[in-house]
Amino acid sequence: MVQTGEQLVSTDAERYLLAYMVVVLLVITTLVIVFFIVFQKRKNKLLMDKIKQQQLFDEELQQAQTEIQEQTLKHVSWELHDNVGQLLAYANMQLNLIASKASEDIKSKVNETKDVIKESLKEVRSLSKSLNNEVILNLGFETSIGNELNRLRKMKFESAELYIKGEKVNLSNKKHEIIMFRILQEFFSNSVKYSEAKNLKVELDYQQDKLLIQASDDGLGFNIETAQKGSGLLNMQSRAELIQAQLELKSRPNEGVRLTLTYPLNS
Repeated sequence: MVQTGEQLVSTDAERYLLAYMVVVLLVITTLVIVFFIVFQKRKNKLLMDKIKQQQLFDEELQQAQTEIQEQTLKHVSWELHDNVGQLLAYANMQLNLIASKASEDIKSKVNETKDVIKESLKEVRSLSKSLNNEVILNLGFETSIGNELNRLRKMKFESAELYIKGEKVNLSNKKHEIIMFRILQEFFSNSVKYSEAKNLKVELDYQQDKLLIQASDDGLGFNIETAQKGSGLLNMQSRAELIQAQLELKSRPNEGVRLTLTYPLNS
């Protein structure tokens, strides 16, 4: 069949129209895809910004909580040293006066009481130092841990030892030393209150890019999976996050508790 000129023109027009519609459809599809991609990017950016803002808020909140806790500890330290310490010292002086005028039988009992007060005064002063940031910074991280272990050994434990491995590295951020010391103090406090442990051990392992701190006791232990997270554990975790350190707590019933704190030395 021979097509006429009008039929050829009509066929060409239909082809052009079809091609035009295909092009328009491709353009619309492309615009939709581009719009979707841009929308997703903006959405992801807004989500990331929101996450970063939340992280900054959480960090500032943790920092504020830590500073409040440190101020409280400092205040308690002053109260122990200035008030309780002075009262014990005054009581000891009064006992000296009583002993000088008492009979031998009474004097021996007074002297026993004086010895108890002297030990209590030493304990109060030692505890006061362990709560004061300035004292900890002056003594140094390792010495402060050693002093705390000595205090605990006199108070409760048969042994409380500090072991140091590797070549010591002086931390550039001294505030981080305070935070790590507080984490260990929290662990010690839990051991004293709950563990019924007889032995306590702390190991500082200075490695090339990190400081590995391990603290353990040989007490009752507990089931990590079923135990509720108390304020002590939450305090340790929030303080570790504040210095970008990894904290891990392992325990089983009757197998004691082990704390592992991994602190990056480049932080």
